Amino acid sequence: MSDDRRNVDSKAIKSVTNLSIVINIILTAAKMVIGFLAGSMAVVSDGIHSLSDMVTDVAVIFGVQLGSKEPDSEHPYGHGRIETFAGSFVAVALVIVGIGMICYAVVGVAKGNIIVPTAGMFIVTITSIISKEWLYQITKKVAVRTHSSATYANAWHHRSDAFSSVAVLIGIVALKFGFKYGDQIAAIVVGLMIIWVGVSVVRDCLHELIEGSVDTEVVEHIQNIIKTNSQVRQWHKLRTRTVGRELFLDMHILVDPDLSIAAAHEIAESLEKAMHEQMTRPVNITVHVEPDLPSLRK
Repeated sequence: MSDDRRNVDSKAIKSVTNLSIVINIILTAAKMVIGFLAGSMAVVSDGIHSLSDMVTDVAVIFGVQLGSKEPDSEHPYGHGRIETFAGSFVAVALVIVGIGMICYAVVGVAKGNIIVPTAGMFIVTITSIISKEWLYQITKKVAVRTHSSATYANAWHHRSDAFSSVAVLIGIVALKFGFKYGDQIAAIVVGLMIIWVGVSVVRDCLHELIEGSVDTEVVEHIQNIIKTNSQVRQWHKLRTRTVGRELFLDMHILVDPDLSIAAAHEIAESLEKAMHEQMTRPVNITVHVEPDLPSLRK
C-alpha cells in the first residue's frame, strides 16, 4: 500500500470514528439519565450499548494508528493485523454486551419490574435510531472503501445500537398498550441481535487470522486481469490472503521460453501494474515467472 493511500484511508477512518465518539458520548449520557429516572431497564441497557460503542471507537482509533505503521525488520508484511485484532475486540465487546442485556432483562422479569413510559424515553430512543443508523451508513461507506475490518465491525456496532433502540421503542409502545413486560422483552430481543452481529464479525476476523483466502468475486476479478495480458500463456498457484486493509497475492505465470530475462520481468511488472490500477483495494503482489514448457504446465 502506498504511503499516500494509507494516510488518506487512515484519515477517513479516524474522522468518522471521532465523529462517532462525540455522538456516543451524548447518547450514552442521555440514555443513562433518562433510563434511570424512568426506571427503564431497556433504555439503560441501550445506554450501556452506546457506551460500549464509544469504547470500541477508541479501540478502532488505536488499531488504525498502530496498523498503519510502516513495515519493519520484525514485521516485514506490515502491521495490518492489528486492525483485525481491533475488529475482533469490537465483536467480542458486542457479544458481551448482548449477553449482559439478556441477563439483566431476565432478572427484571423475575422480579416483576413494571415500567411507566415517559416522553423522554420516546425522544431519546427515536434520536438514537436516527443518529446511529446515519453513523452506520457513513462508517460502512468508509469501511468498504478502505477495506478495514475494524471499521466494518464498528459500523455494525452502530447499526446494532440503532436496532436496539428500535426494539426499545417497540417495548415502550407495548408498555403504553398495557403489556407490562414490554421493556424487558425488548431488552432480550436487543441482546440476541447484538450477539448475532458480534459472532458474525468474529467469524470474519478469524477467517483472516487463519490465512483464509479472499472471496470468490475478488479471485475472479484477479483472474480476469491476468487473462487480459496476452503475454501470459498460463498461470497457476494463485494464492490470496489479507493483512488488515491490504490484499496479498502470489502466483506463477508461464511466458514464452525464448524471451530474455528482462522481457519476462517486464511482463511480470506490467501484470503487477494492472493489478494495482484495477483492484479496488491496496495489493501486494509476488509474481514467479516460469518458461512455458510442457513439464511446467499445470
